[in-house]
Amino acid sequence: MLDKEQIKNIIPQREPFLMIDEVEEYIPGESAIAYKNVDESEWYFKGHFPGNPIMPGVLITESLAQTGAVAILSVKENEGKNAFFGGINKMRFKKTVVPGDRLKLEVKIIKRKGQIGIGEGIATVNGIIAAKGEFTFAVV
Repeated sequence: MLDKEQIKNIIPQREPFLMIDEVEEYIPGESAIAYKNVDESEWYFKGHFPGNPIMPGVLITESLAQTGAVAILSVKENEGKNAFFGGINKMRFKKTVVPGDRLKLEVKIIKRKGQIGIGEGIATVNGIIAAKGEFTFAVV
């Protein structure tokens, strides 16, 4: 299990844009499972939406990407590098994510050639799919 400080040793994101709270397990270059504890004090709930707070889909996507970044940037040759979005494909949102939810983020690196790769991610709350999709990344 990695806590936030250990996560920050692998990926460059910092508060308020660090979107994962802990990593349950990871296999460098292959996969990672992380969690985001969705708290009512999150900065984005002030405007999305007042009186009906919902975690934006783009931030669920970013949470998945950061989980994938733990997998890809924990490879020795990628230490100190960053992973940038190259594209987002087949992203689907199935359930709203609200304060109090614990978002489970599972990412598998399904293809990799040089600095470019594709990750497949699924975000769930209590076993129910909230979002899933693929993203292309570049390690630089």
